[in-house]
Amino acid sequence: MMKKFLTLIFLMLTASAALKADLTFRIKAPDRVMAGEQFYITYSVIDGNPSLRSLRVPEIEGCKLLYGPSETKSQSYEIINGRSRSNTRVDYTFVYRAEKEGMVTIGEASVEADGKHLTTSRRKLTITAGSQPSASRPGASGSSAPDVNIDDISTQSSDRAVQSDDVFVRIILNKSTAYEQEAIECTIKLYTKYSISSFMPTKQPSFDGFLIEEVPIQAQLNEVESYRGQNYMTALLKRCIIFPQKSGKLTINSGNYDITVVQYDNVNMGFFNVRTPQERDIKVSSNSAAIDIKPLPFPQPEGFSGAVGTFEIDSRLVGNNFRTNDPATLIYTITGTGNIKYVKEPEIDFPSEFELYNPQTDYDTRVNGSNVSGKMTVEYTFVPQATGDFRIGSDKFVYFNPSNHQYVTLATPVYDIKVAKGATSAASVEQKDIESKNTDILHIKTGDKHPALHRTYVIATWWYWALVALMIAGVTVAACARGKRARMASDEKGTRLIKANKVARRRLKLAKKLSETHQDEKFYEETLKAIWGYLSDKLGIPASQLTRENIMSVLDEAGAPEDVRANLGEVLDDCEMARYSPADTRPSTEEIYRKASTAINSMENIKFRK
Repeated sequence: MMKKFLTLIFLMLTASAALKADLTFRIKAPDRVMAGEQFYITYSVIDGNPSLRSLRVPEIEGCKLLYGPSETKSQSYEIINGRSRSNTRVDYTFVYRAEKEGMVTIGEASVEADGKHLTTSRRKLTITAGSQPSASRPGASGSSAPDVNIDDISTQSSDRAVQSDDVFVRIILNKSTAYEQEAIECTIKLYTKYSISSFMPTKQPSFDGFLIEEVPIQAQLNEVESYRGQNYMTALLKRCIIFPQKSGKLTINSGNYDITVVQYDNVNMGFFNVRTPQERDIKVSSNSAAIDIKPLPFPQPEGFSGAVGTFEIDSRLVGNNFRTNDPATLIYTITGTGNIKYVKEPEIDFPSEFELYNPQTDYDTRVNGSNVSGKMTVEYTFVPQATGDFRIGSDKFVYFNPSNHQYVTLATPVYDIKVAKGATSAASVEQKDIESKNTDILHIKTGDKHPALHRTYVIATWWYWALVALMIAGVTVAACARGKRARMASDEKGTRLIKANKVARRRLKLAKKLSETHQDEKFYEETLKAIWGYLSDKLGIPASQLTRENIMSVLDEAGAPEDVRANLGEVLDDCEMARYSPADTRPSTEEIYRKASTAINSMENIKFRK
């Protein structure tokens, strides 16, 4: 028994000796770095309990201490080939930046652990040529200080002012000049050298003189970009495709923003420094970007309505057999790239014997690179009212191609159709039944059995001459109506003036349906198209040349009351702002619809020159 006890004690002593390793103090550092590069030096105490107060590290010539020490502790246990081993480890890490090329020596570091004084060996460090340190500029205190570096918090101290080139919002356009209605890609980005803890827009970007097509984005501060020789963290704030509505020098403003940036205080803890974050509120004011917009070339060909880009047109008739009182459909499709959402429907020449319904227009568009591509589909529904051979006439679709600076004319095809007798409507059947009853065999009338022969000439009756007068009046009215139609056909401007209210009402009705289905973006677009189209037809000004100034000038010449002009301007502003404002700041769609209807009704009482 005693022998077993002594053996157990011997094994425990052996195990404890195996578990205890030697106390060591080591350095881990790179052999070679580039000037301007950050690097780490780690001092490790193994199997000891060091005193941080006793840690002494040397200064390194040609290098700047950025941060440290950061302390980490770890413990491990392992068995290799039946032998056990455990150790504890305490690491002290320092961050340096190499500033001057050459060969330098990392001196001895020392620490007190478990009552022992430990030191490291010397190390050689080679600093090679690299990127030069950024140029100096005056700091907040007026002394020379390096530029703010996004990777170096020592340059982001709270005692320096945030300069205009440290945090700013930039407008990026993909072209410096363009034609009216030509697509332009506009990007608004935030550039910052500081971390940002709060970002709040106080004034939205403005696009006066443009129609815009928003591109959905996710604003994240996660990309690094070099701009004017310096690195910035960037965030995409807005991306859109804009279409200029007038020529001249147009300006885009980036908006105003309240931003909270993070800087650092350097706190001296006696034997090492600690950097603590501090927040600072700043305001980033609007900056602007100007772009030269060229007018579309003159003379403009007949039929041009403002389409700019590259387009193709196609059409098809639904069905092959056409009969009276049966509805039929003619579908026109315009595909291409450009301001396709603002293209007007073709005006097709249908025979007068056809009953027409309001055309139904649908858009399927998407942002494609720096432009908008898609398809516009127009369905014309008509009902033939007579049999025979008829022709559906063509229409010219004219667009301007900005790439070759030329107008292109496309002709819609002509359709010759034959209409056969179709099913008779219920009203016609009822009328024929009545007529057949009136022509049935009647009862024999009894009366004078000795009739005498009486002759009366029709020309001598009063109703004959009344009928002649009625026919003359009818012919006169028909001739006047025909002349009026001919004058209207030749007076395109006058025809548009007459139909202006009807077309606008149709568009507003569609806008109201979009509002009821909560399609707010499409509602604002359709309302703007209704108002701009109405103003173009009513004032006799092409849509591509409409501006707020010439609208108000024409209204003033026509003697429009001040409240009419103010209401119209308010509607245009509300619709424009609502398209790129946050949802909670937009006026309600019901309010905009009411104002738009009121504006159009009030303008119907104003006499304009044809």
